[in-house]
Amino acid sequence: MAQEVTAYSRRSFLKGSLIGAGALAAFGVVGCSSGSQESSSGKEIKYDITVGHLNSTAHLLAFVAKEEGFFAEEGINATLTQFSSQSELVSGLESNKLQFVFLGSVPTLVNQSSGHDISIFGGAMSNGHGYVIKSKYTEGLSSWDVTILKGKNVAVPRTTVQELELYQLLASKGLTYGEGDGYDVHIVLFDSQKDAYNAFSNDTIDAVSCYSPYTSVAVAAGHSIVFKCSDEELFKNQPCCRQVALTSALKENHDLYVASERALIKAYAFYKNEANKQKTIADVKTYIDIPEDEIEYEVFTPDYCDSNPDPDYQATLELKNSAADFGYLQDFDLEELYNLDIYDQALGELEKEDPNNTYYKSLREHFDKYQ
Repeated sequence: MAQEVTAYSRRSFLKGSLIGAGALAAFGVVGCSSGSQESSSGKEIKYDITVGHLNSTAHLLAFVAKEEGFFAEEGINATLTQFSSQSELVSGLESNKLQFVFLGSVPTLVNQSSGHDISIFGGAMSNGHGYVIKSKYTEGLSSWDVTILKGKNVAVPRTTVQELELYQLLASKGLTYGEGDGYDVHIVLFDSQKDAYNAFSNDTIDAVSCYSPYTSVAVAAGHSIVFKCSDEELFKNQPCCRQVALTSALKENHDLYVASERALIKAYAFYKNEANKQKTIADVKTYIDIPEDEIEYEVFTPDYCDSNPDPDYQATLELKNSAADFGYLQDFDLEELYNLDIYDQALGELEKEDPNNTYYKSLREHFDKYQ
């Protein structure tokens, strides 16, 4: 079932106040389950974990793994908990309340560059974000690009891939940007995508960043797309959210993370199978309660967004280098904070169990080519 952390419970969760033995169990402190618990599939439950995610359809691997019983098949009792901001997810990891999270690529890289000992061990989505603008600015126009934002107030969630991409595109067009007056594009920063999108309803905000599912929500409301990152050559196959955990946890609980990865890879194969399209939409709707046609747009629109468990080290390295060259973050050694062994082992085990699985084969081809 979906679990959302409210403003009050989120503060308690992250501060760790009133955390007794019962609460620790509820929040999934990692460890072998006691007794002889069994899942509904009859598999012995070895691990109780809590996974953090955002209000994003692109985090569907976790949703499908939970709802279709793939976590349970791997001996995992997983609780999925939604948060509003990337910083809360990092705090959840560092306070040992979350075992792993689906965290944006740029927030992950920024936190790593500033000394947070967190590592990427898998993928969650590529592309699937961009910007929208109120339709009054596109009336009478047959086409437009990012320069339409000149003179506009743009709501942007800070420390995100959406922020970086916008700045890079504006710079490529020779436009200045910043908070306050004196810039071609006026940036209004927010702590989360949800806050930025909510501000879009105000007359003072003209355009806003979007990731899945905010783009489809905005289009359904009659707004216009400024750009989708998948349509920009600079951002082709841009890695967005990654699977992230404490570096120490990946070393100390290797088997848990292999089991988790197996479940997510199974979820990928399930959702990529056309026969499971409606089930996948229903699984996502359990956690992201928007109209089914909007979920279908976000999840199944060709060449828009791909929820893929591959770690995509090379693509993430290119993103890190690009962000460092642009001056967005301090450069650092990414290889030290990237674990490829867990995914490689999980996929290898599944290949041996089901050697004719075409989805596993495609994942192996991608992994071997791009890691």
